[in-house]
Amino acid sequence: MPHIAMDTDVLIVGAGPVGLFFANECARRGLRWRIIEARASQSEHSKALAIFPRTMEIFDMAGVVDPFVESANRVTSVTIVAHGRRLALVPFAPGESAYPYIAMVPQNVTEKLLVEQLMNRNGRVEYETSFASAVQHDDCVNVTLEHRGRRQEITAAFVIGCDGAHSAVRHLLNLPFEGSEYHDMFLLADIETNEALPADQLQLCPNELGPLAIFPMSATRRRIVAMIRNAEGEAPSLELVRQLLKQRAPAGIEAYNLHWSSYFHIHRRHVAQLRQGRLFLAGDAAHIHSPFGGQGMNTGLQDAWNLVWKLDLVLNGHGNERLLESYNTERLPVIRNVIQITDFMTKAMATPSKLAQALRNTVIPIVSRLAPFRHAFVQRLSELDIAYHGSPIVEGPGKRYIDDSMRGGKGILSRFLLVLGDDAGSSTTEAARQLTGSFPDVVGLRLTRGQGIALVRPDGYIAYSQPGGDGIAALRSVQSLLQRQTV
Repeated sequence: MPHIAMDTDVLIVGAGPVGLFFANECARRGLRWRIIEARASQSEHSKALAIFPRTMEIFDMAGVVDPFVESANRVTSVTIVAHGRRLALVPFAPGESAYPYIAMVPQNVTEKLLVEQLMNRNGRVEYETSFASAVQHDDCVNVTLEHRGRRQEITAAFVIGCDGAHSAVRHLLNLPFEGSEYHDMFLLADIETNEALPADQLQLCPNELGPLAIFPMSATRRRIVAMIRNAEGEAPSLELVRQLLKQRAPAGIEAYNLHWSSYFHIHRRHVAQLRQGRLFLAGDAAHIHSPFGGQGMNTGLQDAWNLVWKLDLVLNGHGNERLLESYNTERLPVIRNVIQITDFMTKAMATPSKLAQALRNTVIPIVSRLAPFRHAFVQRLSELDIAYHGSPIVEGPGKRYIDDSMRGGKGILSRFLLVLGDDAGSSTTEAARQLTGSFPDVVGLRLTRGQGIALVRPDGYIAYSQPGGDGIAALRSVQSLLQRQTV
């Protein structure tokens, strides 16, 4: 990059889970960064709750997973219950992951843990500081910040909008939030309950009055999400929650106390592009959808994971425009897919049609016993099936990759890994050493047991693989792929 007097490499707008994770990743990589938050402090409410296996793997590679493992209530099965009848019990234990469960961690705890990790890296959040405006140039962004009525001008190489559904960064870019709003209202309620339901089981309860989901935060504390027709009072009452549980939940659950509750409307919306020049959007600033499925925060965290290593390479003079643009082309299909799935789940669970209800209640018990359905359900919900096939910087299916050497926060940063199996001949091994030597700050060579050649990206996705055959030809393909995205 040209030599310009930058105040910071990356300005992160918004200190929710996505912004905090992005800041941690910038700190881990040694980038200069600032994170601003218009609120005076972090969230005090649980809000987003479920953390899925792929996100836990990402936290592991980022070196922040341990406190989440310690804090989580682990869910290992999902039940579907309609009018007291159990339609399905689907085990949730993806054996290919070191985290074969849904980690239930309230958002306020997630934010607390990420802030603590940031402080351990000598970082801090600038509270009561808002994003006022920005002007882009070819080589930088001039940003105006506002803190307690006083304005400050700074220059950043990149700006990341992680500032939620009402994103100031998105409004500045004038990007339409395409989609629509669900007509019905929803409620969230965190309640104390008895132990009638297992602490390791999530309940989905379809109902013609509206779906209800029960997320266990502990043996006696649960999150209720439900669609309702009309609000009663400024916030849902304990009595309203009890009525909903009696109407729609499995028999036996009792609500004893209400910790926090809120009404909200939900939308299915996303921007058509996640990037405009040097400004990027991630998380709820870029996409919002139904909470059924618990995919929202996870999708945002994975936006950050996809983008940060690309910015790192560019900031250090190793990445090009195609690499930056791949953030848009890779994440938008994932976002669209999440919105489609959560929309389908919401409508299927809430259908008023007697015929559709009968069909649903007949089909689910049958298909939920089938191994292919169970595998697909777990893969989709866990986000282990996310891949980047079709990306301009990927050849092949672009599936996830993780091994023990990549875990713990130091195993992988912003270098590709050229993984070479022990079946490689001496000529292929020497050619691999020469190839990595020609990209000294971009690619590292890793010799391993097994067969073939793979190029693993810094985010743990496979950019190229060949299980065997002509190793020299495979290395030429790897070289061409690297040259497309590096300088």
